[in-house]
Amino acid sequence: MPTAILTGQPVPGSSIESELRSLGFDVHLASGAADTETLLARAPGDERVAVVDARFVGHPHALRLGLTDPRFPLAAIPGAVTAQPAARQTLTRAMARENSAAGGGTALAVGSLADRITAALDADGAEVHRPELGRLVAAVPADPQARNEARQAVAAVDDEAVRLKSAVKARDGFVTTFLISPYSRYIARWCARHGLTPNQVTTASLITALIAAGCAATGTRAGFVAAGVLLIASFVLDCTDGQLARYSLQYSTLGAWLDATFDRAKEYAYYAGLALGAARGGDDVWALALGAMVLQTCRHVVDFSFNEANHDATANTSPTAALSDKLDSVGWTVWVRRMIVLPIGERWAMIAVLTALTTPRITFYALLIGCAFSATYTTAGRVLRSLTRRATRTDRAAKALADLTDSGPLAEAAARGLRGTARRLPAITAPAVALLGAAAVVATAALTDFGGPWPLVAAVVYVLTSALAVARPLKGALDWLVPPFFRAGEYLTVLVLAAKADVNGALPAAFGLVSAVAYHHYDTVYRIRGDAGAPPQWLVRTVGGHEGRTLVICALAVLLTASQFKLALTVLAVAVALVVLVESIRFWVAAHKVGAPAVHDEGEPA
Repeated sequence: MPTAILTGQPVPGSSIESELRSLGFDVHLASGAADTETLLARAPGDERVAVVDARFVGHPHALRLGLTDPRFPLAAIPGAVTAQPAARQTLTRAMARENSAAGGGTALAVGSLADRITAALDADGAEVHRPELGRLVAAVPADPQARNEARQAVAAVDDEAVRLKSAVKARDGFVTTFLISPYSRYIARWCARHGLTPNQVTTASLITALIAAGCAATGTRAGFVAAGVLLIASFVLDCTDGQLARYSLQYSTLGAWLDATFDRAKEYAYYAGLALGAARGGDDVWALALGAMVLQTCRHVVDFSFNEANHDATANTSPTAALSDKLDSVGWTVWVRRMIVLPIGERWAMIAVLTALTTPRITFYALLIGCAFSATYTTAGRVLRSLTRRATRTDRAAKALADLTDSGPLAEAAARGLRGTARRLPAITAPAVALLGAAAVVATAALTDFGGPWPLVAAVVYVLTSALAVARPLKGALDWLVPPFFRAGEYLTVLVLAAKADVNGALPAAFGLVSAVAYHHYDTVYRIRGDAGAPPQWLVRTVGGHEGRTLVICALAVLLTASQFKLALTVLAVAVALVVLVESIRFWVAAHKVGAPAVHDEGEPA
């Protein structure tokens, strides 16, 4: 149980002790700095500890935000400071200095001891999180009049209303903001009051989406209608899990991974359900389903790569970015721009409505057109920003982009021999050769007969261009385009060769293989976002890297018959899925058990 040390003499009528106990703290009273230091030393080292001024006046949710958020090792609000086990020594040093400054006495010096400890932490250069309280009150009144004014300020603001409002993500799409969140936040509160965790709600959302995919797979109109309704229900739960995490501050590394991973699993499983349902009606839309998955995944890689390339860039200015910020200051343009990018709320609403009212083929056509338009819009804007931006990319950004490329042993070996050549080439070389290599292998596979040698020749060229693209650090203005070009090259090669095989079951097998590889790529992103580094090198080498898999698939298309090629794709899909899933689950569960820093995605809607 976490420990709260209440310093000074409690004020008559104060509820601070009971409020701390309601937040799960074991409360101990201290008379001054020396007593506080003694109690701090006795507190369990593997639990959170907080120092709170007994004169504190404020909202319970202000205390909750300041003292219970698991994402930050050190946090403080006026009159209270807290440390998790990882930052315990830092807090102890600051406390010792305050005790020494007070001369070891028991009388509380002028001002709040908690605030003086926070000032000492700042002086030490410690990173202390200070939550945005907004209208919430957190204060240590110095006299009865100030205390009375603070209590009146507390009474004037509805703590629960603020807490509910803050449970909703600050930046979200139109559908989520206006059609889902107004009631899903109350579902989140109900879940919190009944002891449900965000991970349980996330799992319920996944199960609901899988049932929706099963309904779509029936191929009946009733099944399609039920699928659309259940898909919306799954999205409501998907919003609820994040709102529950924010409402109750139940953030975790495992929860963030489950939320992000399950979103992709739900959407792509639904695509497969629609394709199966269409097949029952005599319509083969597997190529459209796989194309939608490829396009959506490449869109995400563009987002991830661009953000990582500019995450900590210095001199990061751009007139294009300034114009974008200006547009975001005008109400109607904000929502138009958010809808244009077709975030998850708009996308799933469109899929659900079209599933219920039309056919899977029409649904996929609309999805492909909408995603292609939004991908063109966002990518063009980011290219313009990059070309007009004066920025110096860091080694960290270059490392993140290198990890996102997913280069295997073939590209790594060839890159070592091409480093001298790469240094003499212009900065645009990396994205240019990545695009040319990817386009060459995809176009060759599309324009030649299945079983011919030319796709294999193009795949060898793809290996060499991939090596040249990563032969020097990816710090160029447009180098963030390299990972999405590689994704498009690999995924589209699989799609085209499976379609050219023209044998029943080849495209579903290709869908499975791309799903497994895409999971590996998403897992890489989530590890980087969580500051956990990329997947281990042995894993990348075991699954071949993007260029190795592309070469193998092209070789199989040359050496095998169409039926054998379908079987080979199936075996590859199962093998890749087993390797990456086992390692991914092992890593994230282990990170959760050792208490890795809790994370939560508050960025762009997916």
